[in-house]
Amino acid sequence: MTVIMETPIISGGFLWMDLTRKCQLDCGHCHNGSGPTGTHGTMTVEEWVRVLSEAASAGVRHVQFTGGEVTMHPDAPTLIEYARGLGLRVEVYSNMVHLTERWWTLLQREGVSLATSYYGTEDAHNGVTGRNSYARSRTNIDRAVKAGIPIRVSVIVPEPTHTGERAREQLKALGVTNVRVDHVRPFGRAAGGKAPCADGLCGRCGDGRASVGPDGEVSPCVFSTWLGVGNVKDGSLAAILDGPAMAQANATIRRGRGLGMSRNSCGPQSPCGPDTEQKPCGPQTDDECSPGFPGSECTPRN
Repeated sequence: MTVIMETPIISGGFLWMDLTRKCQLDCGHCHNGSGPTGTHGTMTVEEWVRVLSEAASAGVRHVQFTGGEVTMHPDAPTLIEYARGLGLRVEVYSNMVHLTERWWTLLQREGVSLATSYYGTEDAHNGVTGRNSYARSRTNIDRAVKAGIPIRVSVIVPEPTHTGERAREQLKALGVTNVRVDHVRPFGRAAGGKAPCADGLCGRCGDGRASVGPDGEVSPCVFSTWLGVGNVKDGSLAAILDGPAMAQANATIRRGRGLGMSRNSCGPQSPCGPDTEQKPCGPQTDDECSPGFPGSECTPRN
């Protein structure tokens, strides 16, 4: 059932469709612990379809299908087609290790774009992913560019001070024009057994965006899954997004980052950047931290 709201809750907003914890790779710093032994969770295709319908009615305009490795989820192509039918812009975040011809056809549809992560040299990339994945990923990045598929690539560096310039040049040589740099974030396996903390977030989680996980749990973003605010199996997405648990989670995140509750507290007018004493937003200086939007430095992938 589609829930129609008189006033959009996150008009123009963004939703992560975090479909699975299954992945061919076993990245040592995966933010949600995905890998070969992961599962697709308990959400049915019918429940995912309902979430998409409710998201569109609630004012969401962009969705990112992610995981895990989203191309391993059997219902992902169906859900992407449904999202496009709703008029939503779609980004597919893939490790680019294996894409079937069906996926290549789907990625070339209007309104669909692609994103992936890159770690530089062959040794570095394979070392991070735990597999000999570099050659396949690089070949498929090249194929996407040649096919005219909009693609952005996030260079993941181990430390915030690293520039990733060599990797940037490699990607530009392949024809990738949208290259961003992000550092490893302290969640999942990257936390080293430590409890998750809002200090590692950009501070804009839940601000016009949210994430739905493989078991239906909603969180302010894909990095803040420990701050569950409700489950779409138990109620509508709209009610959860506008509910007290989401408000409380947002307040917790803002306090953890030393921010006020203003929607623009992490915007371009705030003291957020490497040249200021106060750095409430981490390394990025953009006015949003949502990987589905062009210009973001915030990457939700392992």
